[in-house]
Amino acid sequence: MNARVRYALALLVALSALVALAWLIVGHTTRGWFEKDVGLRAELAVNGARRAVLRDLQAGNLPALRELLTDITRDERIMGAALCSPELDVIVATAGFPDAFACRTVGPHLRADAGAPPDRWTAWRDTASLPGGAVHVNAIPLSEAGDVKAFAIVTHDLSYVARREASTRYFLLCAFAVIALLASISTLLVVRASRRRWNDALQRMAKGEDVPQRREFLPLIKDLRELLDRLATEEQADLRSGAWTPERLKLTLNRHLHGERLVVVANREPYIHDRASDGSVRVLHPASGLVSALEPVLRACSGVWVAHGAGSADRETADKHGRVRVPPGEESYVVRRVWLSPEEEKGYYYGFSNEGLWPLCHVSHTRPTFRAEDWQHYREVNQRFVDAVCDEVDTDDPVILVQDYHFALAPRLLRERLPRATILTFWHIPWPNAEQISICPWHRELIHGLLGSSILGFHTPFHCNNFMEAADRFLESRLDREDLAVVQENRRTLVRSYPISIEWPNRWLEHAPSVVECRAAVLAELGLSSDARLGVGVDRLDYTKGIEERMRAIEKLLEKQPQLVGRFTFLQIASPSRTEIARYAQLRDDVEALVERINARFGREDWKPIVLRRQHTEPRDVFRYYRAAEICYVSSLHDGMNLVAKEYIAARDDEQGVLVLSQFTGAARELTEALIVNPYDIEQAGRALAVALAMPLAEQRARMRAMRKLVAEYNVYRWAGRMLLDASRLRRREQLAGVLGASDPDYLARAEP
Repeated sequence: MNARVRYALALLVALSALVALAWLIVGHTTRGWFEKDVGLRAELAVNGARRAVLRDLQAGNLPALRELLTDITRDERIMGAALCSPELDVIVATAGFPDAFACRTVGPHLRADAGAPPDRWTAWRDTASLPGGAVHVNAIPLSEAGDVKAFAIVTHDLSYVARREASTRYFLLCAFAVIALLASISTLLVVRASRRRWNDALQRMAKGEDVPQRREFLPLIKDLRELLDRLATEEQADLRSGAWTPERLKLTLNRHLHGERLVVVANREPYIHDRASDGSVRVLHPASGLVSALEPVLRACSGVWVAHGAGSADRETADKHGRVRVPPGEESYVVRRVWLSPEEEKGYYYGFSNEGLWPLCHVSHTRPTFRAEDWQHYREVNQRFVDAVCDEVDTDDPVILVQDYHFALAPRLLRERLPRATILTFWHIPWPNAEQISICPWHRELIHGLLGSSILGFHTPFHCNNFMEAADRFLESRLDREDLAVVQENRRTLVRSYPISIEWPNRWLEHAPSVVECRAAVLAELGLSSDARLGVGVDRLDYTKGIEERMRAIEKLLEKQPQLVGRFTFLQIASPSRTEIARYAQLRDDVEALVERINARFGREDWKPIVLRRQHTEPRDVFRYYRAAEICYVSSLHDGMNLVAKEYIAARDDEQGVLVLSQFTGAARELTEALIVNPYDIEQAGRALAVALAMPLAEQRARMRAMRKLVAEYNVYRWAGRMLLDASRLRRREQLAGVLGASDPDYLARAEP
């Protein structure tokens, strides 16, 4: 125990003993004072009436004597008085004089013996207890010329002494309470100061820093280090061992986060209710990599998905709070829809998000456009979504997953409303370098908003480094490069690389026809012969996807491989996207014109080299096209990950087919067995398509088997599991901070994860 603490406790014990002793001394002393005071007052009263008493006694005037005694007893504290002869007979007494103090009872105390000379008479006083309380007795001899003529007895009621004594004790008790309080406060201050120094040394030792060795906490720090090392080892082993499935993800959530439901914030909803031309309501699954990745996680763990309700029948299918249970027929989680006005959607979604941030974050040669009114809508909509999240949470420390560039401000707003929340933010698109992000007039606000996150995730370490560089350059913050964290305002935000993936096994595989059946059906649907060669591309109609470059690569392929004319067809599925933005409308026209030109150049009356389907296609049908196609070409000019590449691999359980993949996708860093190309190099891309079509089946199987193994192991459940395990570790650290660092507000900023 700390010496200062021992000293404070010893002082408190000493004070307690001192006050207890004072209690006894004060009680005894005050009673003695009061009794002496009563005796002196009685003698003063009797001596003052001495001459009159002796005169009336000599004259035998008993009424006058009684009147004198009555005057003496007018004091409310005097109970009664009596005048006794030397022979101990009662001469006169007042009414109420106690019989217990009769002359014959008190008289002997005034004389040593009956034969003693007159000058041996002395005054006497004592205290006795009667049924009514304590009584003080004074017996005073009355002498004249050395001869005792009589003696007076005066009795006092001492109940007032008891009351005064009680008041004195009460005052003493209050004084003791004040002293004890001051002593306790002093002890507490000493303990807190000692505890803070103790915790500081303990934390520094836990971090491996050199501090003076103190024996009292060496065993504890050893146990603490062993515990943290064991937890970290168990979590790493948990990540590495076995396949990640929906059941395992749910078990991880229950084990590490006590089964808390997840709250997802995303612009795109996983299910759209749309009014068809015939008046019926149909349920659509949007073409979105974000939806493809997150929807299986919510189905596995349950929770709430807060999203923009954009479907034409969304309002009528939701309740009055905008909630609807999905998926249809399964209803394993809730979608909470947020309604936006056309002006808000135009400013927040089409304006700031997709005319500003989207081209800014992609190297796509499209100039970003930033407008003050769009920024205002972006801020307001972020606040609207935060309000909706706060309506849905049922605890003060929920687990919230904020998704993508539409909600850069939401983490900070959530942190202000829910300080104890665990906020996992994932940025699904590339994060540009510091020079590029500074083009946005509100880049500081975006970075500050994202730093409200507990954990901020990107697809690649390169994007993590770009963000940390921007935080270091534009905000007052401290970088922990060893742990990849940004510390700002005494709060640490971990910056982590979490390569996103897809569900495994794919849900559409369970009831899908065989590859042979899918191929036959798709070729018949396209009007192709059974020996036709088929390639596929699946994208939103977006200028970052390199669709024009893809079409030119196919044109180059047909130029260099004329034997494929009439035999090879490329099916391009291009879902309409952001049609209200002029750049997207221009892209649509450009792609259609390019496809028409290539088809006119190489096509025949009964055959087209490129089939362009510019319409929404349900995932089940896309899965069929993957299984039917011999090659899949992903030609993104800049992409955070690109899940189409992984979806194609998941569909090919026959271990056939070839993936041609742009080097500018995040997936290219993982799927190294694909044919990696520069989509800007049309010659190279054309050659890669030719190689893919000519690749032997044995090589196809070897490449596809390796990629399928990787996607199976690093599936979306593992992606979510890594984030949730990191979140649980962060929560434990914060709980440890609450125990060890409650007196140190800087603990979280200095502690290791």
